[in-house]
Amino acid sequence: MTTVPNSGRTAAELIARSNRLGADPKNTNYAGGNTSAKGTQTDPVTGQEVELVWVKGSGGDLGTLTESGLAVLRLDRMRALVDVYPGVEREDEMVAALDYCLHGKGGAAPSIDTAMHGLVDAKHVDHLHPDSGIAIATAADGESLTSTIFGDRVVWVPWRRPGFQLGLDIAEIKRKFPQAVGCILGGHGITAWGETSDEAERNSLWIIDTAAAYIAEHSKPEPFGPVLPGYEPLTEDGRRARAAALAATIRGIASADRPMVGHFTDSDVVLDFLSRAEHPRLASLGTSCPDHFLRTKVKPLVLDLPATATIEEQIARLQELAVGYREDYQAYYDRHATPDSPAIRGKDPLIVLVPGVGMFSYGKDKQTARVAGEFYVNAINVMRGAEGLSTYAPIDESEKFRIEYWALEEAKLQRMPKPKPLATRIALVTGAASGIGKATAQRLAAEGACVVIADLSEERAQAAAAEIGAALNLGEDVAIGVAADVSDEAAVQAAVDAAVLAFGGLDLVVNNAGLSLSKSLLDTTVADWDLQHNVMAKGSFLVSKAAAKVLIEQGLGGDIVYISSKNSIFAGPNNIAYSATKADQAHQVRLLAAELGEHGIKVNGINPDGVVAGSGIFAGGWGAQRAAVYGVEEKDLGKFYAQRTILKREVLPEHIANAVFVLVGPDLTHTTGLHVPVDAGVAAAFLR
Repeated sequence: MTTVPNSGRTAAELIARSNRLGADPKNTNYAGGNTSAKGTQTDPVTGQEVELVWVKGSGGDLGTLTESGLAVLRLDRMRALVDVYPGVEREDEMVAALDYCLHGKGGAAPSIDTAMHGLVDAKHVDHLHPDSGIAIATAADGESLTSTIFGDRVVWVPWRRPGFQLGLDIAEIKRKFPQAVGCILGGHGITAWGETSDEAERNSLWIIDTAAAYIAEHSKPEPFGPVLPGYEPLTEDGRRARAAALAATIRGIASADRPMVGHFTDSDVVLDFLSRAEHPRLASLGTSCPDHFLRTKVKPLVLDLPATATIEEQIARLQELAVGYREDYQAYYDRHATPDSPAIRGKDPLIVLVPGVGMFSYGKDKQTARVAGEFYVNAINVMRGAEGLSTYAPIDESEKFRIEYWALEEAKLQRMPKPKPLATRIALVTGAASGIGKATAQRLAAEGACVVIADLSEERAQAAAAEIGAALNLGEDVAIGVAADVSDEAAVQAAVDAAVLAFGGLDLVVNNAGLSLSKSLLDTTVADWDLQHNVMAKGSFLVSKAAAKVLIEQGLGGDIVYISSKNSIFAGPNNIAYSATKADQAHQVRLLAAELGEHGIKVNGINPDGVVAGSGIFAGGWGAQRAAVYGVEEKDLGKFYAQRTILKREVLPEHIANAVFVLVGPDLTHTTGLHVPVDAGVAAAFLR
């Protein structure tokens, strides 16, 4: 029978507790808080038992924590740091010192809260950011509320920035109040402890649930005040239509300094907050918990018009407010910056609130944008709890600045991986459930883009999106699937609206949807002709028109790519409807390149030939028809096409995807109106 070492059981218990706590949003927010456990392990150098602390490392998430996300430190060395601690004015130096306390190799970097876990005399420690706990922590009379709610079992700790001194303070509280099971950290969150993992978890949950129950029982009926006439939520369809109409303008506002990906939320929590009289005052106070405002900025941009205002009125007012927001943020930076402060990181809002409609949140990718929105929902919950019992009183602006522009936070940001070439870009690819479209969507997503898979079949579109999300381990944060008949103007608009609601906007469109009928002139019917032109010529026009409106309103430039064909130039037999339509698409490229260039929008085309593998068009009968024209077996059609090329190479969907990436990537920033042949060399289709 194999015996699990004590150290292995300690880490396993810690991970299991962390995952349970992190899985429930009432306990803590994404990537918020940290947990620890102390135990012993044999030192492989001396053969002696050493005391260790396992603690969640910097940047990890409790709900998904694994062993690799733990930092492991020697307690004797951590405790020895107390003797060399230079004082609170130089406490940041202790973060680097923690590296000299690490045990073994690998693992995560120690977080700023490591001292709290190592210095507190308890086997297991939890530091969490629950809405109920932060509500007490941010109430104007939080200290007296702590005593009233918890008696002597929970101790109030005045606001102190996370770090070594806070660890010393909580360690002293644990020594001074042996009956206590935890603390309320002013303006911040909670800390709890126990001698076993189960006891620490029970104490954490007891503090969270007791605070929540007290708020529920004693809160005033309308913490956010009465409903403001005209600020009530629109209907669900009305909200989403208005959000789609405003999304491009708001993303442009949020991306003035650097492009951002967006997320839209119209949850009841957000809508109720924005409908109430006190929401302007509370929003202007900003968030309090460091985890909140590091992701949401110190305060949001709030549209001060009712939901009954027109779209035009709202857009005009949002643009006015954006100017004021940037000026206000610059003034905030100037008030508190010192010569040693990091440079200002951008003056644009990360949270934009629209009464009656919902909340737009922004970040460097979809996950970051979504999490920012989740954090602001947490902040609303905190404000409700604090206002219900007392008055919401977040930490001072100067303290927010100290954390937002903390040298340690800046160093953490600098350690982030370099973004991929298409990071922050949002793509809509039509006909993307198979063949060229699917390969293109996969390549764009792999290069960092968010992708909307549009296809006639919603089921196949969603399956393709799920496949991409699973491959990148990002789910719907990287790809979604939508139904779209590109010959239907309303369906096209719905697909574009879905893109801006899912990811905040649109940057890149690939007109790929198509079909083909191989018939001679005399056999081609009017219905055949109309079908070809409706899907490809008209469809490309409709998609480009709807997308261009978003691209222009955002003011961020963009790309439109047409997947045309070698047949747009080459004249072959029995192909009148298809080839004429491809020639139409090819000229749309030139026309739109000339028209949209003033908006920074590039329009280019790709001329493939003979892409048989994975093609929905070829599988749908076109392959059999073309094989019959050329007198070859359908299964050999790809090889046949390859042999008629100069390079004697078969063209695959990924080759077209590669060309799309080149056209929209970082290298061809000054190229528009170009058609790129991807046909392995067909002399008759050379551009002249």
